[in-house]
Amino acid sequence: MKYRATTIIGLIYKGKAAMAGDGQVSFDDTVLKSTAVKIRKMNDGKILSGFAGTAADALALYELLDKKLEEYSGNLPKAAVELAKEWRTDKMLKNLEAIIAVTDKKHIFLVSGTGDIIEPDDGIIAIGSGGPFALAAARAFKQANPKLTADKIALKAMKIAADICVYTNHNITVETL
Repeated sequence: MKYRATTIIGLIYKGKAAMAGDGQVSFDDTVLKSTAVKIRKMNDGKILSGFAGTAADALALYELLDKKLEEYSGNLPKAAVELAKEWRTDKMLKNLEAIIAVTDKKHIFLVSGTGDIIEPDDGIIAIGSGGPFALAAARAFKQANPKLTADKIALKAMKIAADICVYTNHNITVETL
């Protein structure tokens, strides 16, 4: 049995960053909560982060990432690399069951406990059960309608993911930088 807290989409577009997340938390096939907030502003509002996976593990990662950002003066690429290294090598941390997406206005990363630090070529990252649906939708909106803003693309992509994925709902939070 697994707790699930999913879906997150993040993107950088036209000099702006946006991240959206749904509110659903599930245990196996049962919805336990529908209004969870999975997006956080960090580093005095200069960085957005979101998680998929177990909530307690994600909160531990938020705290660790916050320390890394402070240690490296808000340098997101360096903080993300150091987070992944510590997460991968620490005996306690490597058991955490979560994945995070993190962005400022210049960089966006997926960071995992297996040592993954991925910065996508197109500036769009998605995680969680509905991640592939949100990612495909965001890419399509970005190409089809250049007048859309980053926050509108994130919201529209999440709505499509929520229509398709049973672990994603329509209680969507969007944050921007």
